[in-house]
Amino acid sequence: MILFIIGILILLIGGYFYGKYCEKVFGPDDRETPAVKKADGVDFVVMKSWKNQLVELLNIAGTGPIFGPIQGILFGPIAFITIPVGCVLAGSLHDYFAGMISMRNDGGQVPKLIEKYVGSGTKKIYFVVTCVLMLLVGAVFIYTPGDLIVNDIMGMDINSGIIWFVYAGILLYYIVATIFPIDAIIGKIYPIFGAFLIISAIGIFVGVLANGGRDLHAMTEGAFLSVHPDGLSFIPVFFITVACGILSGFHATQATMISRTVKSEKDGVKTFYNMMIVEGFIAMCWAAGAMILFNQGSDLKTPTTIMVSEVARHFMGDFGGLIAIIGVIVLPITSGDTAFRSLRLMLSEQFNIDQSKITKRIGLSAVLFIPAVAILYWAKINPSGFNILWRYFAFTNQLVAVFGLIMISIYLGTHGKNYWISLIPGMFYAFVVSSFILHADIGFKLDKLFGIEGYTVSYIVAAIIVIFICIFVRKKIKERESYIRELDFIDFQTAN
Repeated sequence: MILFIIGILILLIGGYFYGKYCEKVFGPDDRETPAVKKADGVDFVVMKSWKNQLVELLNIAGTGPIFGPIQGILFGPIAFITIPVGCVLAGSLHDYFAGMISMRNDGGQVPKLIEKYVGSGTKKIYFVVTCVLMLLVGAVFIYTPGDLIVNDIMGMDINSGIIWFVYAGILLYYIVATIFPIDAIIGKIYPIFGAFLIISAIGIFVGVLANGGRDLHAMTEGAFLSVHPDGLSFIPVFFITVACGILSGFHATQATMISRTVKSEKDGVKTFYNMMIVEGFIAMCWAAGAMILFNQGSDLKTPTTIMVSEVARHFMGDFGGLIAIIGVIVLPITSGDTAFRSLRLMLSEQFNIDQSKITKRIGLSAVLFIPAVAILYWAKINPSGFNILWRYFAFTNQLVAVFGLIMISIYLGTHGKNYWISLIPGMFYAFVVSSFILHADIGFKLDKLFGIEGYTVSYIVAAIIVIFICIFVRKKIKERESYIRELDFIDFQTAN
């Protein structure tokens, strides 16, 4: 119980003060934002501050901050420290600067920002990777809420034919939310979804404090870093597993979308930074709930979707548990719709496709949903399909975050600001994603090729990659500083 409380304090107090510091580093001012300057009634729309916060939270909080921490807590009580520290220093920072840099660039989406600050070559790689991520997010966030609806709401077999009708219903909603103006569907329905989310998170938190204190305390008396039941390595697997609960590249695509609806730059901290802190709180609550049930004898091999139901009903009873489950269903649906919307915006920006006309939005959206449905179908008919899909989703999510942190570092360095605050977490996660994919069975199996147990070879190669990234970032900063000085000199000569 002590570690859990310490983690919550780190999240809330640390988040408050570090959020203020990030705001000071960026320096928001009173300039006109894209929502005002480029208002088009579709994607550039001024929305109220509280609505932007709620939409941002629901956009970023998919099943990741629930499924990930439930699996991550199997590494032991250390999760109660790594989750909040990661949220404060990496996840919230990433989301804040992505949204604010987008606002300073007329609401540009991440590929455009990558091209401007990192380079066109990197942008091409990022664009392909992030498009894959958006499709994986869309497929995952049809799959998981569909299965929860059939299993927990309808009480039916998730492998029965009804599942495809539920999937179709979710997909239909995604199509509508992707095509219509952001304030017509998302801006109006999200407050209702938000109520379920908030009630479920608070319900689990109160339940943990009221009913689980002794069991949570008993488990935290054990080893700080427990041996994972499958023998998985803490670094990098923990950080890939928890993913959205600490840092998510997907969040940058959502922050840049919301950057087009924020009226004032000074709303940035509460819209972007603080909402990731809230997501960290959600992750902490579900991790604690799962740890208590595992400590009480629940099978460590229990499927995550089943564990969600057990935690919800254990702490909130049948009715409260149903509300919590609805909240869990809401999370992926409210991320899946905006994943497709973000992908539409990125593609339209990349290929200069006008989105003011609904016919063009429908045509572009149709192209997006076809591969997503194909991925969903494959994952459902393959016995190991979802597990493979989730692993690739988690890895790609963290990889995209590394690109985002590199872009943020170059932006800050170019403007004479403290870029180490983003480069350090960027280098750490570069090490995580590199060592994971080099070692994993779904990756290069590097250590096995050398006949070595563990991650020795993968760690060495990942460390070399990190060094090259650091050198690359510092070089880019110097190049851009030189370029800006040249532009300033030309302007000075012209003026005189």
